[in-house]
Amino acid sequence: MRGLITATLGIVLFSTASAQQDPQFTQYMFDRLSINSGVAGTNGNICATAILRQQWSGFEGAPKTALLNFHAPLTKISSGIGLTFTSDELGQQKNTIARLHYSFHRKVGVGTLGIGLYAGMSGRSLGNKWVSVDPVGDDNSIPDNGSSQSGFDMGAGLYYVSPTFYAGFSVTQLPETELKDVSIKNARHYYLLAGYDWAIGGDKKYVLQPSTLIKSDGTSTQLDLTANFLYNNMVWLGVSFRTEDAIAPMIGYQYSQPNGKGMLRLGYSYDVTTSELSNYSSGSHELMLNYCFKIEKKPDLQIYRNVRFL
Repeated sequence: MRGLITATLGIVLFSTASAQQDPQFTQYMFDRLSINSGVAGTNGNICATAILRQQWSGFEGAPKTALLNFHAPLTKISSGIGLTFTSDELGQQKNTIARLHYSFHRKVGVGTLGIGLYAGMSGRSLGNKWVSVDPVGDDNSIPDNGSSQSGFDMGAGLYYVSPTFYAGFSVTQLPETELKDVSIKNARHYYLLAGYDWAIGGDKKYVLQPSTLIKSDGTSTQLDLTANFLYNNMVWLGVSFRTEDAIAPMIGYQYSQPNGKGMLRLGYSYDVTTSELSNYSSGSHELMLNYCFKIEKKPDLQIYRNVRFL
């Protein structure tokens, strides 16, 4: 048996195992599905999103996260479905999350209320590339050949969206499944999400898009505050602030297909670390790609025949 790679990485691993465990993204406003199942299909479009995040660049064993999600409306039954897959790596610990989402829709005022539920699996694994820092004895809590285990995952959420406003409350990791083989207990997470599109001027050429995300595991709470400025429905610039962690400028571009049939978005953010890790890290990079499109039903052509016009 071998000990932890370093005391610093051990502290990071412990905080991951006992505090907030769901991956975090600076561009959360483009990924609402993975934390709130109520989002699935509520915009009426078929959407796919990919996010790659390299956190704490320059820090050995720093987190690397990849996200893929997909959701679509089921208009005939006033519902939506979605699928999320997340891979997260931190040092010798690797986490994978797969979630299947369902959302039931109801029209409320000018918007749509989504009542969502997801079921899935959450897996954790520990590697075997450990370096002993204790010359006396070995650490029996870490197996030589590594270890892995998966457990049931479930969550729920409420989400409301209108043409200019959205808000939601959700819970993930509801069962708080304990993975004894890797000595990790999945912690329940709570999310409160909201955003608004404020058009400046009558032509909607300039749009301010403030948003916020509050996340908590019941022990620690973190707040994200973001302001994006969208110009001509094409380019956006913004900045995000995450308490006790980072300030993140961001930039993006979106292309709308003719007649509003589809929208392609590409975004990038850079987290300037404000915590004590700034002494060891040059910041965090995040790249986002999103595409939404709508399948329009062909018009139902009816043929009328009359013997008078043969």
